[in-house]
Amino acid sequence: MSRITTLANGLRVVSRSMPHVETVAVALHADTGARYEAEAVNGVAHLFEHMVFKGTATRSARQIAEAIEDVGGSINAYTARDMTVFHARLLKDDLALGVEVIADLVTHPRFDEAEIEREKQVVLQELGEARDTPDDIVFDHLQEAAFPGQPLGRSILGSDDSIAGLDKTALTDWLTTQYRSGSCVLTAAGALDHEALVALAERWLGELPSGTRPDAAAASFDGSTRHDRRKFEQAHLTLGLAAPAHRAPDHDAAMLFATAAGGGASSRLFQELREDRGLAYSIYASTTPYADAGLFSVYMATAKKDAARAMALAENVLAATAAELSQAELERARAQVRAGLLMSLEAPGGWSEYLARSLMVHGRVVPPAEVVARLDAVTVDAVRAAGAAMLAGPRARADVGAPSLKAA
Repeated sequence: MSRITTLANGLRVVSRSMPHVETVAVALHADTGARYEAEAVNGVAHLFEHMVFKGTATRSARQIAEAIEDVGGSINAYTARDMTVFHARLLKDDLALGVEVIADLVTHPRFDEAEIEREKQVVLQELGEARDTPDDIVFDHLQEAAFPGQPLGRSILGSDDSIAGLDKTALTDWLTTQYRSGSCVLTAAGALDHEALVALAERWLGELPSGTRPDAAAASFDGSTRHDRRKFEQAHLTLGLAAPAHRAPDHDAAMLFATAAGGGASSRLFQELREDRGLAYSIYASTTPYADAGLFSVYMATAKKDAARAMALAENVLAATAAELSQAELERARAQVRAGLLMSLEAPGGWSEYLARSLMVHGRVVPPAEVVARLDAVTVDAVRAAGAAMLAGPRARADVGAPSLKAA
């Protein structure tokens, strides 16, 4: 059973008791990320995530790591375009330590100037590594092509110039404006007591300032094209379409369309381009929803000589899926999505993530059975219609290492 308590400062605390396990996953989810940045400080959300681990008012970077690892736990964080998450996995008796350390990171970061300059170099190395990984950087190019000139289209990592300009003031301002109690959720799942979790939250996170972070600029899909002509062994190709937002009525249908079209080895894209024609080793489709927009994407890696042919065939496969998706294909896609959800909830970490995302998107914890029932209610006609609607809109395209795709 999931339980929710809202503290006096507005912080929501949500938990899921799993008495059969010996561990607990705990996380602080901040409803902010790269899309909330001003262009001049692009990358500050990600640098902030790095910098809080470099030391707080009470712990050095080494002491942060040792505090968790001394008890056999792990702690980490990630930054997305719409969320930043600090998470730990521990044995059940160490929940208090996990909450204390995570709270310390976001309430008392030190932001030492020398450490900031050192960590900026680490981020630049991370950015360089991403640029050298074509199947990684191509998605940054696609995001920019889909949402050009918009915060949602900018890289999470930032750019060389924007990272160079980040300083203690930028990090402090980010903490002050974005980490408000009403925009954060503390989640935990596993062997725990909810009332004990609430008491820990009140003790360590009760000082988070009240209110919510500023709204992000509205997103608008405005498809364009990005070409990265650097030479790699293969051509890495992506196609993007405007997809439904999180709470759009056709969100589930669009997700099932993506799964049927390119969600696994039985999907149409995989069968047509890899199994039947040998044009690609890796090919898949997916949807990424946001609060006010969404992105449907297809990715493939293929020989340069086959790039135009592969992209044209992928477009044909998508059109055919929208026109003639069968009931059997829908049932297979539905089973994949349902199984993915339920399998993820067998682990405390999966439940912790689910609780936060559900609360932030829907304002409540949606029971998994309700999600399954919603998926079960989607019809073939609805999936076809969702696919057709996405295909009727503009395209965003991005490629790395590909020749001209004019033939496509």
